[in-house]
Amino acid sequence: MGIMKIYQVAIIGFGGMASHHFNQSKELERINIKGVYDINPERMEYAKSVGLYTYASRQEILDDPEIDLVLIAVPNDLHKDYAIEALRAGKNVLCEKPVTMSSDELVEIMQVAKETGKVFAIDQNRRVNKDFIAMKRAVEAGLLGDVYVIESRVEGSRGVPKGWRTNKEQGGGMMLDWGVHLIDQLMYMYDAKVTSVYCKMYSLYYPEVDDNFHMTMELANGITAHIEVSTNNFIQHPRWYVLGKEGTLQIDGWDSKGQIIRCKSREDTWGAEIKKNKVGPSKTMAPRSEDSVEIIPITAPEDVVDNLNPVYWQLIDALDGTAPLQITPEQALRVMKVMEAAFESAKTNTVIHTDI
Repeated sequence: MGIMKIYQVAIIGFGGMASHHFNQSKELERINIKGVYDINPERMEYAKSVGLYTYASRQEILDDPEIDLVLIAVPNDLHKDYAIEALRAGKNVLCEKPVTMSSDELVEIMQVAKETGKVFAIDQNRRVNKDFIAMKRAVEAGLLGDVYVIESRVEGSRGVPKGWRTNKEQGGGMMLDWGVHLIDQLMYMYDAKVTSVYCKMYSLYYPEVDDNFHMTMELANGITAHIEVSTNNFIQHPRWYVLGKEGTLQIDGWDSKGQIIRCKSREDTWGAEIKKNKVGPSKTMAPRSEDSVEIIPITAPEDVVDNLNPVYWQLIDALDGTAPLQITPEQALRVMKVMEAAFESAKTNTVIHTDI
């Protein structure tokens, strides 16, 4: 077997997420981050301090014959132009999420990638989050029976990080920051068309962007997905709450701890008399007996690698030509179209019927 190529990488935009890529790359034998370019002098000085070459401009990166791959980690409004620029310069591209500001912009990039024959990939890294995989595996194993509702929430209480994320023109707001991940997870899990979207967005502290949103997405397979992102929740909901005909799943947070309560007996017969209980006189909401259900604990799956490595593994396979990308621009395009429907729904306060 021949020597495996080590891919040389340059980063445009060396902020917090790009630093994470750099640190993670130390675990990857076939990825070497050579250098960076950032308009912030402090970030350039930091790059020097950790041993990276600092390019004088984006063009110097594009002119560097050693660079195989350009990582684009700049504010969202710059993704399209920088990606096309790099592809036309003969570089492969890995772009941070959200891939672009609109589906039309992504189509432009896809056309250039096709013309140039270069690989264009997206860092949609939360498909390997352990909490998501734990939920997905439980559903696919049939532990809940036929699932009809999935609730996915990410909540904090410290508001939107100040800077470009509070600026609409730069692609700020929680739909583009976190909604893209939660939508992508569910569309990755279910290969079913999205038939309708309804979304309510809130701008509590920053008038230009959504700092909270509630979205309902209907899938053609009968699943209703509720997706919420909030930056003003001081008491949090579960990370996942899933309803199936035979049971209910709840995962509380990022540590993946949760449980399934699975029905053993429907207990759907009642006498004529209504017995009083803690909820008052009620047949419908009366508590069930403990032996009518079984409790299945959920813990974090130990075999899942929950970091950036899987993103790079599938990218390396595509660069080698041994396997296609697993995180594809076509998948990202569907997610972009769902987010566009969400923005339209919030603007018009209507349900947007879709065929995505």
